[in-house]
Amino acid sequence: MASTTMRAMPTSDTPFRHFGTDPARTYEALAASVQQPPHEGSVPLWIAGSRCGWATPAAQRALAPIGQAQAGPAPAFHLGAGLSPGEELNALLARAALLLRDAGCLRGWRNELLDVFGESGCVGAIERAAMRPLGLLTRAVHLNGWTPDGRLWIARRSLTKSTDPGMWDTLVGGLVGAGEALDEALLRECDEEAGLDAGHLARRAPLRTIVRIHRRIPEGYQVEDVIAADCVLAADVQPANRDGEVMEIRAAAVDDVLRMIDAGEFTDEAALVILDDVRRRAGGRAGPTAAA
Repeated sequence: MASTTMRAMPTSDTPFRHFGTDPARTYEALAASVQQPPHEGSVPLWIAGSRCGWATPAAQRALAPIGQAQAGPAPAFHLGAGLSPGEELNALLARAALLLRDAGCLRGWRNELLDVFGESGCVGAIERAAMRPLGLLTRAVHLNGWTPDGRLWIARRSLTKSTDPGMWDTLVGGLVGAGEALDEALLRECDEEAGLDAGHLARRAPLRTIVRIHRRIPEGYQVEDVIAADCVLAADVQPANRDGEVMEIRAAAVDDVLRMIDAGEFTDEAALVILDDVRRRAGGRAGPTAAA
């Protein structure tokens, strides 16, 4: 499931967001709330001469043995200056991830590589857990699955998840791996999280970018493209989780889902995906762009 920031589970004492249940207005309010500047002291991160992210103060200290700090009126931090994308740069990025881990900057270790994007495209790959301390762009693909009678399939994250345990989510959501195409990532996540294959998704809409999140989180800075597709699943399809990351899947009425979003029971990413889809179906303004 795609999520990157820890939030407490809602309780009877958890205040409602008070966005209301109008999907268009709720979407605009929530989308505005996830546009934040980086942590104080963070500086632009340049990798192989391309601006790629934001290095937190802790990350700058951890990477001092292999990077160069740029002082002056335009402070920055450089990794791999003079290198080109390739094995040498990826080896440096692997060492950077280990230094961050040893310095206590990472939240766990995933043994998964994600692409590192700069202004001119992908420059390399790095351990997934290092993305947030370096403010690197991630891409998350989601699927909104609908029933023929207009209910929405939703999934509740396992209580053992390191991020957002027990929160409600889209039916499918996950980060795109290194070298993985968006459509390939969506099919992989659909199989792992909901037991769906390409045949189940034959009528799905194309992926589209909903929003790019910029949000401060405890371990760094979340910069993430939230990308989604929707699909009406056949009446006899019963999604079933396969990877143990979901504790419950059910079909819910749209009004119930909107109330749950207002109560803070969904991750912000899932709420944005669902609200965008609901407002599109109601004739509201569509999401920003089609995904490449």
